[in-house]
Amino acid sequence: MERFGPGNTHQVTNQVPPLANYNLFSSDAALAAAVEREGAAWHRDALIRDGAALSAPDVLALADLANRHPPELATFSPRGERIDALEFHPAWHTLLGLLRREGLHALPFSDPRQGAMVARCAGYFLHAQLESGSLCPVTMTFASIPVLQREPALFDTLRDRLYSRVHDPRDLPLAQKTAIMIGMGMTEKQGGSDVRSNRTQAFAMSGEGGEGGGRGAAYRLVGHKWFFSAPQCDAHLVLARTDDREGLSCFFVPRFAPDGSKNAVRVQRLKDKLGNRSNASSEVEFFDAYGVMIGDEGRGVPTIIEMANYTRLDCVIGSAALMRAALVQAIHHARHRSAFGRHLADQPLMRNVLADLSLESEAATVLFMRLARAFEDTTNAPEERAWRRLVTPAAKYWVCKRTLEFTGEAMEVWGGNGYVEEGPMARFYREAPVNSIWEGSGNVMCLDVLRAIEREPDAAHALLDAWRKEAQAHPALNAALGRLMSALTSAPETREASARRIAQQIVLIAQAVLLVQHAPSVVADAFIATRVGEGCGESGRVYGTLPSVFDHAAIVDRAFAS
Repeated sequence: MERFGPGNTHQVTNQVPPLANYNLFSSDAALAAAVEREGAAWHRDALIRDGAALSAPDVLALADLANRHPPELATFSPRGERIDALEFHPAWHTLLGLLRREGLHALPFSDPRQGAMVARCAGYFLHAQLESGSLCPVTMTFASIPVLQREPALFDTLRDRLYSRVHDPRDLPLAQKTAIMIGMGMTEKQGGSDVRSNRTQAFAMSGEGGEGGGRGAAYRLVGHKWFFSAPQCDAHLVLARTDDREGLSCFFVPRFAPDGSKNAVRVQRLKDKLGNRSNASSEVEFFDAYGVMIGDEGRGVPTIIEMANYTRLDCVIGSAALMRAALVQAIHHARHRSAFGRHLADQPLMRNVLADLSLESEAATVLFMRLARAFEDTTNAPEERAWRRLVTPAAKYWVCKRTLEFTGEAMEVWGGNGYVEEGPMARFYREAPVNSIWEGSGNVMCLDVLRAIEREPDAAHALLDAWRKEAQAHPALNAALGRLMSALTSAPETREASARRIAQQIVLIAQAVLLVQHAPSVVADAFIATRVGEGCGESGRVYGTLPSVFDHAAIVDRAFAS
């Protein structure tokens, strides 16, 4: 037994070195293959460069700093002026600078070409493995662009600042900025996801641009928003009513009024959130705040739904990225940590856990990359519409839900060290729930899946027919597809009550089909057997229950080539 002298109580052994200086892109076989397959091979060198840069120790430290020093609100200046200023740690602005440098706020719009959406989603996935809070304003800015493009006069004044690849942190009027960010303000305290219950009012302004109101006219807004995402953004898209009898309209509400004064959007407080701490979320009130109507009067919800579709896709990517980040940390830990005479990664039960997590992560990756291709489709083919309109909300529901369990399991691989805030696992775990809640909770997503099937049956049939052709060679997958068809033809009230099960079936079948098409058979077969096969119930909801017939070590080695 080792003997210690005075003042020397122990030596540090069997502790895992920090995971750094690896390439997030090159070490991810599933992502690299999907980039080639889905049409973004031209962006490969940029992804390799970025994948290496993001694991540098000084860059990894930015995520910890931005979350340890959350934003602070200064409501008044020292002289008593209302300023609603937000102060962020410098790490936050550095993170936003990295995101903008890669064009993740605008790439498919600023540099349109085949595969641009796929390239952007792959890059977003890499950055989402670093830090989650900084993604929020980038996602909203990205999603706002197709909405703003429909307002040519307004968009012409914003284009260069929206597309800029240099972050501008200054709190100034739009015309004085070199780069801008756009946020969203939809939910109110009485409604949440039920935005049609919103009560914020908009009144047409007299004078230039205001006579008669309507699209492109100036309004003054009176009301509140319960969740006003990233209040430091240079403008927000906001829902409000122009008449008690009319539907909601959408408004572009800048942070500064046309005369250069701070717009009357009063930040009441910042939310004290479980996770996503680096990002500011707030409650605001409008006191005759200036806004311009976007889209047709009374059509605010359809106008902003397009924005929501893009943000839902980013929720899927962000959750898949949390899975990936937690997975590589777990594998790295298991390859370096010894217990009971062997490395954890060499122990059969731990290999089972890591392999099961690897399956889940790869399935999420191939799914969001396939969705990315569908989002840039211009043919309006029924199958592509189904991927966008039907599979996206289902994926948002399922992948985001699975991330909660996934990050918890990965944290457990680290043992007690995973539960301590010095490492990244606790932060990943705290981040995991937000994407299930943001942009529509699970029930909202699942009901939207049913709505999409009812409104676009031709698209749904095209997708199911394509899956049927692929499933014919796989009995378990074919049987699962049959069960899905039965659920979709049940009585309406039964379908609604079963909406979660239906959405889950859709995603699992989609993932299984994609893995059959693009992954090694050991991955596809193990996924089908444990997710859609007749015996999948034996696995339950706990990771690490793969049958021993599958090569667990091969699955883990494919997942992370360190």
